[in-house]
Amino acid sequence: MAHAALEFALAHSHLVTEWHTHSNTLVVLAAPDELDLARCYADANSAGLCVVAFYEPDLGGALTAVALEPGAHRLVAHLPLALADGEEVRT
Repeated sequence: MAHAALEFALAHSHLVTEWHTHSNTLVVLAAPDELDLARCYADANSAGLCVVAFYEPDLGGALTAVALEPGAHRLVAHLPLALADGEEVRT
């Protein structure tokens, strides 16, 4: 998740400055699987929204995170909060 957020900040610094000034809220959601995450990325990209994808080199290049501009909230409203059920972060 952190990788995707940093990639987003580099690619879309103008949005990050506005976000930091007006909201400074970061929401982390959980997609059920890589295919759903890829669909989310594709839908946001097709809608012309600012989005970045992160492919984890340690996991064979698997898509593990996407970062989306706030305008994408409707595309991800169905996803649950990550770690909402008390899961531990696994490294």
